[in-house]
Amino acid sequence: MKAGAMIDEWYPVGLFSQLTEAGTKTVLMGEPIEVARTPDGDARVTSSDRRSLPVRVRYGHVWASLGNPRKELFAIPEADQPGRRFVDVGVVRVRCSPLRAVENFLDIAHFPFVHTDILGAEPHTEVENYKVEIREDEDEVWATQVKFYQPQAAKSATGGITTEYMYRVPAPTCSVLYKTCPPRPGEWDVITLFVQPLAEDLCDVWPWMALFDDETPMTDLIHFQQMIFLQDRSILENQIPALLPLDPGMEIPTRADLTSVAYRRWLKRHNYTYGAQLVAQ
Repeated sequence: MKAGAMIDEWYPVGLFSQLTEAGTKTVLMGEPIEVARTPDGDARVTSSDRRSLPVRVRYGHVWASLGNPRKELFAIPEADQPGRRFVDVGVVRVRCSPLRAVENFLDIAHFPFVHTDILGAEPHTEVENYKVEIREDEDEVWATQVKFYQPQAAKSATGGITTEYMYRVPAPTCSVLYKTCPPRPGEWDVITLFVQPLAEDLCDVWPWMALFDDETPMTDLIHFQQMIFLQDRSILENQIPALLPLDPGMEIPTRADLTSVAYRRWLKRHNYTYGAQLVAQ
């Protein structure tokens, strides 16, 4: 298994609300695992040789690692903020590199063309200048001051607005998006992408949201986010090469790709190479 340093990271492996004592079989980085609820109501994850794996329960999900995580699961402070609705969107299986799934989530330029009349629309296709940095203290990739016109920025939105975004990558297969909250100016909606690597070219994607929206039915919130990601899936499953290229010479970035460039540089720095292509073929 070409896991590199990624073997010691935390990964989502299921929804805590769906755990049963009988357990559910799944796969993490090519290794069969079983996720179950203990008689005491806790989560348990075991490998195929019945080894108990490190486990955390956070953000509605069960997290596990095949290795020995060197740091705690990343914090999302908004998950503890009173008044938010927490939305377990479910899971979507995608035939792509888990790193490709995260990079697509970070891409702003595709909004008008893939999420037409929802997250973007022509002629509003230009990506304005924004700021990207690798924050050394947190060891995270951040993109801030991102602005984009959106016909329907959220299920709760009633018209087109210029939406402000912040993107954060706290782990190789996870990203957190902060965006303008239509019903509560001054606050951020939080939309996350938690990716479970099944193989280098196959993953389960678990979106999760923490919103200020007291009106939209939960089913509508879930369906809206699933619709957005299903639009992405057809793009992801047809990208070439299938693995994410980490050699700077393999693809030519544009100004809109600054977050992707920083993400790839950060992956390469840490030897996060499961699902990556290191040299041109």
